[in-house]
Amino acid sequence: MKLKEVMSELAAKGSEATKRLWVKHGAKEPFFGVKIADLKVIAKKLKGEQALALELYATGNGDAQYLAGIMVDGAKMTRAQVQSWADHAAWRMISSAIVPVAASEHPDGFALARTWIDSPQEHVAIAGWASLGALATVIPDERLPVKELGTLLDRVARILPAAPDRVRQAMNHFIIACGTYVAPLGDKAIATARKVGQVEVDVGDTECKIPAAEVYIMKSRRGAPIAPKRKTVRC
Repeated sequence: MKLKEVMSELAAKGSEATKRLWVKHGAKEPFFGVKIADLKVIAKKLKGEQALALELYATGNGDAQYLAGIMVDGAKMTRAQVQSWADHAAWRMISSAIVPVAASEHPDGFALARTWIDSPQEHVAIAGWASLGALATVIPDERLPVKELGTLLDRVARILPAAPDRVRQAMNHFIIACGTYVAPLGDKAIATARKVGQVEVDVGDTECKIPAAEVYIMKSRRGAPIAPKRKTVRC
């Protein structure tokens, strides 16, 4: 399929009800309001269309960017392309759920995420912390910069209270990822969770809840010392 055809299909699948829901969660125009389940159906038809995924993301349309994240192979992207995804994410769900897919699959993912967390642009900082959490979730411990991740946990404990709402949320998920999936950092992540306590985020007119990191870590481990790594963070 060509880009124009996919965009037409996305437009046809959009609905005002879904648009209203996504707006409550922070979505910004342009987007059609396509359900994620419908995006997954479309993605199955476009599996392996790497160039098309990049074209979709470049439209700036929120639905197209989410679809691109389902389709893309982050390992085949250039470093500049991954950087562009962080810079041009349409809204925070793209920053927190789609950019980390690309970063976690790219060989330079950690280096990129490490620079993003220092960005004064909130959406880029969100992508940074979310990507660090994604990397902790899928990369074997022996290939992770565990010492630096530990230092970043210390940083979170210091700066989280003063960070913007959604950056705090991404930091909280970073703590959870380290405590759930990185064996050498399990105890440190729990200690960090206790230091920061319950993270408060204004979730607006939504049913979203911010998990207590320590409780969530223990639940996710399911009684084991650490949870097995996931194959992907792609939803």
